[in-house]
Amino acid sequence: MVLKSPERNLLKNNIPEIINTMKKITTLFLLVIIITSVKSQTTLNAIGVNPDSAEIVNSYYKIERMIPMRDGVKLFTSIYIPKDSTKKYPIMFTRTPYSCAPYGEKFKNVWSRNTKIYFEQKYIVVTQDVRGRYMSEGVFEDIRPYIENKKTKNDVDEASDTYDAIDWMIKNIPTNNGNVGVSGISYPGFYSTMAALCGHPALKAVGPQAPVTDWFIGDDVHHNGAFFMMDDFGFDYSFGKPRPKPTTENAKGFNFNSQDNYAFYLKEATLKNLTKRYMGDSMKFWNDEMNHPNYDEFWKAHTVTYHLKNIKPAILITGGLFDAEDCWGAWNTYKTIEKQSPATTNKICVGPWFHGGWARSEGSHLGNVQFGKGVSEFYYKYVEMPFFDYYLKGEGDIKDIAKATIFISGENTWKQFAQWPPANMESKPIYLNDNEKLTFAKPTSTNSSSEYISDPAKPVPYTEDVHLGRTREYMTDDQRFASRRPDVIEFKTDTLTEDITLTGPVIANLLVSISTTDADFIVKVIDLFPDNFKYSKDDKYPMGGYQMLVRGEVMRGKFRNSFEKPEAFIPGKITEVKFELPDVAHTFQKGHRIMIQIQSTWFPLVDRNPQQFLDIYHCDEKDFVKSTIHIYHDAKNSSSITLPILKK
Repeated sequence: MVLKSPERNLLKNNIPEIINTMKKITTLFLLVIIITSVKSQTTLNAIGVNPDSAEIVNSYYKIERMIPMRDGVKLFTSIYIPKDSTKKYPIMFTRTPYSCAPYGEKFKNVWSRNTKIYFEQKYIVVTQDVRGRYMSEGVFEDIRPYIENKKTKNDVDEASDTYDAIDWMIKNIPTNNGNVGVSGISYPGFYSTMAALCGHPALKAVGPQAPVTDWFIGDDVHHNGAFFMMDDFGFDYSFGKPRPKPTTENAKGFNFNSQDNYAFYLKEATLKNLTKRYMGDSMKFWNDEMNHPNYDEFWKAHTVTYHLKNIKPAILITGGLFDAEDCWGAWNTYKTIEKQSPATTNKICVGPWFHGGWARSEGSHLGNVQFGKGVSEFYYKYVEMPFFDYYLKGEGDIKDIAKATIFISGENTWKQFAQWPPANMESKPIYLNDNEKLTFAKPTSTNSSSEYISDPAKPVPYTEDVHLGRTREYMTDDQRFASRRPDVIEFKTDTLTEDITLTGPVIANLLVSISTTDADFIVKVIDLFPDNFKYSKDDKYPMGGYQMLVRGEVMRGKFRNSFEKPEAFIPGKITEVKFELPDVAHTFQKGHRIMIQIQSTWFPLVDRNPQQFLDIYHCDEKDFVKSTIHIYHDAKNSSSITLPILKK
């Protein structure tokens, strides 16, 4: 519009007044916006929502239901549904013993990575308190055994509860598209594995992540029969408390009255003392552990791998190379399905993460060890979301996801393999030798061994730091502190002239003799960095000469031939102790060295072995004795470590 002269003059003469009026209007407008924003934010805060999740809250609504199981028990379930009812959505389902809080109007912590992404991609997100936990009815049982042949409605397990829950959801949740995925980390990873056995036709894809798998052989509670005391005591004290009726409250943890776990557990002395002083008769699973010292039918009944056969849904297993809790479970759930259910679409992705690190960190480092940027982002963008989107939404191409997507630490790259371990992996022994040498050549000396005295009164710590809780960083910690101990022996290669990449399980094959009737053997595979190594000039820790723990594992000696039938050592007799360490994926780069450390205590990560052949769970302090340990490395008795070397 063109203004005529009089109008121009009117506008010119009234400019100050107009400007003043506009300022008032603008101020009022901004005030309204601020008030509205504050009111909106107050509303979001009232329902427990992080500001970053406002969009999700505005596009979803939440309902809570008690879903009936076949035996009449009802399970508390939180359901988040997109408000847009013009479309159909897949269901992502997680079953947990750790509570599906918050209860009531509050929204889940949707800003956490593994939950947020499903909200952003418009999934129906469902979480459920498992039987006997928090707000669900019924009686809880740790890693509840699977019932293969169910005959009555009272034959219930986690698979049947999953089936019944899915059946209800498909029939009662509006706008669902008839496709369900199940996923969960750690204990919820166990429930995910059990879900794969439920047989419901709507269940199309399952993602066991760091799944609890075998609590005697490799996960959480025991490793090769050795009791992981520090983790299990702290966990069981709160988690194992009886819950007589539904509740939204968490059980209280143990008050250690100490900041030094090494001192606390050394003072308590025995597992018998921990049971008597703190656990009593009410902690059912703790007492079951104490009364089942061997791999008997109790442990086998609570191990899901025996049942992983003829699995129908597609499987994506996720794990961390440096998972301090369930590293074994991820690798071996995958391998078991490959063996027992070969027709199943079965994939695995393992990155350089701590326990659940893909969902709780960007994955760029663990402790002092660096892996580079974008590690967790790569996983979600190229593995997890494409997997579930394909099976639950019909989007993308599953062929884009390799059989095995594995991060190789050391060189810090993702690699894809058509199988795991890779077809071009060669198992090659590397031998312990005199003068702390580690070589691919078999020793030629005679009557050669390394000796140390294992004293339970002064056990080797698992880390040099003084702290209370078990650290996740110990999985890559600098082992120089252990090298300084007289009860730790070590062997190392010359400086490598080319890269050596390991992709698969490591096998320890030790020829030993001990002066007592039992002992533990801890083998650590270590990347010895060059003396002048630095990530950058800003390193906060001296990385030159760093001894990076790549993999460590314990073997309780009496189980060397059988986990079911332990055997005493004959003092002084040379005996083979052979065991498997969980898979590794690591490159020892040119200029680095490979190191092996061997010791017989790893405290308080692992309980102390009294070094006598007896029931460790009920022995007394007086039963703990020193043992002289010999590790042989001569032409006749050649101790070795079998490395899974990736051929070029």
